Amino acid sequence: MDKTIATFKKNKFQEIRVGIREYKGNDLIDIRTWTMTQGTDDMVPTAKGVSININLLEDLKKSLAEAEKILRDNKMM
Repeated sequence: MDKTIATFKKNKFQEIRVGIREYKGNDLIDIRTWTMTQGTDDMVPTAKGVSININLLEDLKKSLAEAEKILRDNKMM
């Protein structure tokens, strides 16, 4: 499977894409920065990002929930 789930702006020239990818027989969740190529509006993936096995999704969700709790407790969001 190769599917983009969400895209959101990082800044004027970059965006973050969250997707599900297959690489060398492994299904991965890919969270990556994409950037505009110079002189065009085309977007290309950068090396800045992370790909993790889909079996780690629950761990990722727990970690993000904990990060959100800490940010809220410290009135950062």
